Amino acid sequence: MTKDQTGRIIGAAFGLVFIQANAVALPTAVAAPLRLLSLAAFLWVAVLGRRGRATATAPAESGTRFGRRYWYVVAVEVAGLAAGLFVIARVLHTPAASVGWIAFVVGVHFSGLAVAWRRPALHVLGASIAVCGAAGVALAAFDLPVVAVRTVAGVLPGVLLLASVLRPGRTSPAAAEVRSGTPA
Repeated sequence: MTKDQTGRIIGAAFGLVFIQANAVALPTAVAAPLRLLSLAAFLWVAVLGRRGRATATAPAESGTRFGRRYWYVVAVEVAGLAAGLFVIARVLHTPAASVGWIAFVVGVHFSGLAVAWRRPALHVLGASIAVCGAAGVALAAFDLPVVAVRTVAGVLPGVLLLASVLRPGRTSPAAAEVRSGTPA
């Protein structure tokens, strides 16, 4: 399995977790099919991605590296999560904002990965997830219903993560340069 395939499986797993954990706030008629679809999407990536079918358009290695820079990004993410969740629970006493904070930090994490892996497209994913997270924190701060917070800051980022790994044609920075004509 290539590092790109491993990255896709990790992204799909987190997308699945975001949806499974937050769909609980939705009505059963919406939550059940959403949960099944997210599980099917994860299995698609995990099974077909390992066989190479889901990534047939991508080269064998696409710049995804789990080296020192990756671990720096993860360390900052973990520290940000811990500090923010502590403040949300112990200082602000707004536990509903937790899912928004998690999504915000995960989004910022993707921006760090975009730099570490030289994959500018990850900035778009990161910004999208961070905006969902910030919106979720704002919704919780204004004491809106938990279903709104979990949908915006939990379910939507999960959908974005799954869509990003299922999207065909995701390629290396070099291949993007060839397609666009500009350096990646």
